[in-house]
Amino acid sequence: MPELTLFAGTELAARIERVERSLMEQGARAAAEREPRVFVRPLGSGAAVWAGANSPLDKVVGVGMGEEFDDAALAAVEEAFAERAAPIQFEVSTLADPGVAERLTRRGYALIGFENVLGLRLEPDRKANTAVRVEVSPVEPDELDAWLDIVIDGFATPDTQGVASHEEFPREALADSIRDIAAATGFTRSLARVDGVPAGGASLRLADGIAQLCGAATLPAFRRRGVQASLLSARLAAAASAGCDLAVVTTLPGSKSQQNVQRLGFQLLYARAILVRQV
Repeated sequence: MPELTLFAGTELAARIERVERSLMEQGARAAAEREPRVFVRPLGSGAAVWAGANSPLDKVVGVGMGEEFDDAALAAVEEAFAERAAPIQFEVSTLADPGVAERLTRRGYALIGFENVLGLRLEPDRKANTAVRVEVSPVEPDELDAWLDIVIDGFATPDTQGVASHEEFPREALADSIRDIAAATGFTRSLARVDGVPAGGASLRLADGIAQLCGAATLPAFRRRGVQASLLSARLAAAASAGCDLAVVTTLPGSKSQQNVQRLGFQLLYARAILVRQV
């Protein structure tokens, strides 16, 4: 059966951006138990987050989706990042108010790249379809450290297809951020094995009827063997069974990850422009 087509309108984008905002906020609150200088500040429809030095969570998300913000609120966010000697990164949807990007560029922000947001409608009877010799299972408590090592090692050696990432994070900061977002409500982890050997890991977050496909990675020795497709299929089936009507994933443009999800029926909904101002 062909997948149902999604219309990428402003209402759908606002729903996805709200869920993204809540994930960043919850991750930062978990980081606050480790780093006392963490802050989470609302900024119009979005939020500004600083979760620790060099954290992947340090960004502003969800702005321009209906609720405006004034220059004083923006200046306060900029000051907070400056106090932490951290660059400010905005991720702005192409379906957001165009005036947001204009304001940011006038304040010295530079466009440094894009990321794609893809979506898939979910039907309740969706089934998992894993590759031959690949088994996907939930991560048990005693497997957490091994799962984390697999995901980080996979991230450390990304596929080179498509546009290169503008970001690179220290291993410790990456590990902390993965643990932090794992504290978010509705978050689960999956481990893929090839012939019984751990080969890849992924995570899933369920919120507001949306299944967010979070970080996924495969060890280099096990790539091109269906590990990522199996992890995707298993998570989609779990999300559909839990009552989610929509799955979303964020990828680099033209990446292997984008190719993998499009093979399973995902379609490009919109992009996010990444604008950064250095301190």
